[in-house]
Amino acid sequence: MNPGLSQLGGWLYRRAENVLAAMLAVMFFAFLLQIFFRYVMNWPTGWTNELSAILWIWMVLWGAAFVLTEQEEMRFDLIYASVGPRVRSAMFLISACALVILYAVSFPAVFDYVSFMKVEKSAYLKLRFDWLFSIYVIFVIAIIVRYLWLSWQVLRGSAPDEFDPTKAGSGV
Repeated sequence: MNPGLSQLGGWLYRRAENVLAAMLAVMFFAFLLQIFFRYVMNWPTGWTNELSAILWIWMVLWGAAFVLTEQEEMRFDLIYASVGPRVRSAMFLISACALVILYAVSFPAVFDYVSFMKVEKSAYLKLRFDWLFSIYVIFVIAIIVRYLWLSWQVLRGSAPDEFDPTKAGSGV
């Protein structure tokens, strides 16, 4: 791969991690505010709960789309790990093809629904739902692009990594 492109990809990956960390920090601060307002000030607030729920959804989908690597994804791989590289490649291509087709077929309906939700606003923060749900559209596009790229890599001869139980860990 082109070294400049690789550097750009690494930089974008680190910025995606930064965005994820910022969302986690804001969610944690909102949680602390909620505890302070409720138990110290005796003043329950709903906006902190709403912000935490919105950020949780965004964190999960943002992280899955841009931060989580293929090796870090959770999967049931007893059969997948026990076969050779050619069968593993075929299994990967079948799975990737199914994912790309399903996400691509569902995309117009997803886009229509998210666009339609501009008529609704959240209860406390008054944020339009199309803005809140837009992360799912971003997620779908990112997953389609990721699996097309990974499929291209497999078709070029780069077999998916074999699972090594001695290297299993928490992702650190």
